[in-house]
Amino acid sequence: MSAPFELSDPAFLADPYPGLASARSEAPIVWHDGLGEWVTTTHRAASDVLRHRGLGRVFRERAAGHDDPWTVFDWLHADSILDSEPPKHTRLRRLVAGAFGRGHVERLRPRVVELAGGLADDAVAELDATGRVDLIARFAEPLPVLVICELLGAPTSDWKRLRDWSQAIVAMYEVGPSPEAQQRAQVASHEFASYVEQLAEQRRGEPGDDLLTSLVEARDGSDRLSPRELVATVVLLLNAGHEASVNGFGNGVASLLAAPDQLDAVVAGLDDDAVVQRLVEEMLRHDAPLHLFERTATEDVALHGVTIRQGQKVAALLGAAARDPQVFDEPDAFRADRDPNPHLAFGAGIHFCLGAPLARLELQESVRALLRRTGPVEVVEAHRRPTFVLRGYETLVVARRAEAAATSETRG
Repeated sequence: MSAPFELSDPAFLADPYPGLASARSEAPIVWHDGLGEWVTTTHRAASDVLRHRGLGRVFRERAAGHDDPWTVFDWLHADSILDSEPPKHTRLRRLVAGAFGRGHVERLRPRVVELAGGLADDAVAELDATGRVDLIARFAEPLPVLVICELLGAPTSDWKRLRDWSQAIVAMYEVGPSPEAQQRAQVASHEFASYVEQLAEQRRGEPGDDLLTSLVEARDGSDRLSPRELVATVVLLLNAGHEASVNGFGNGVASLLAAPDQLDAVVAGLDDDAVVQRLVEEMLRHDAPLHLFERTATEDVALHGVTIRQGQKVAALLGAAARDPQVFDEPDAFRADRDPNPHLAFGAGIHFCLGAPLARLELQESVRALLRRTGPVEVVEAHRRPTFVLRGYETLVVARRAEAAATSETRG
């Protein structure tokens, strides 16, 4: 049986969940003709695919030779934790986790609070002056890049360049990227890699109290990260961290604002860490920032009634897993106090996101900072990205609730 949804259908991109539910009613794993691979439809199937050792991340190089424009793009992926398997993955994760383990994430909390508060103040100033503000452009996009600049010790003035490089590279993860998108990804890969190489060279001569210095110094006995592995790690950290935070925030805030009763309860409980933590987990579940994560069979694998042949791909559909009624009560409803909440937004198994603690920290402090300053607001204009793999908003314009009602009456 074939999955009953088409990834190029604008209606599906606007709201994929009915189509994913229809596929779930057929089988836990179904074939998708458009993708030419298997896809999961349930939470259990997605979790099993992510954890099965016969299903790995097998990166296929694009470059035909060393002078091919795709060369840097290729090694940025082949030498990263995300696209490697044991024993290489085990070695890389041990080294990178050791660098992260020096307390860099928790050390950043006061600075994250400060950055989020400053951006929220600017957003509220615009809201007061004009009656509306785009939360993506003014808040969600700059914050995670500024945080990663702080984490790495990079100049915060470079955040727009880093964001643009990240967006160009991750556009390649969508289905059928255009020739223009492919060219932008090639250029961004070269420029981003060169930038990180220069920054790493500075840290070798002038160590600092930052993650990049720890990565430069990371050792396990005589083993250490190679220059390419170090660069690939930093690029992955920004690409994954930026997209997860921006999309997780935009999707989650839109879901929260569409449930006014939930919003009022959250605003009243912002001083309670548990309230904010549960809210963030529901933001990540209800409208997942990452919808598709691929694996390739390194051997024939039998799962949930199908056989995935060696060399075939299978995609864990994380958005489908997050709306599985066998795991989540009222899965289509946004419940800010949902607990437990075993979503798969950060993956599972050996590729579970190493940056999950940082992403959670950013989301918790950013939503707290914003809602403390704005109080109840409503969405007055929103535009989705025309993408499925990385699901998010291009714009999410809000106004204070009373002003939003007046705007609607004027338009009517």
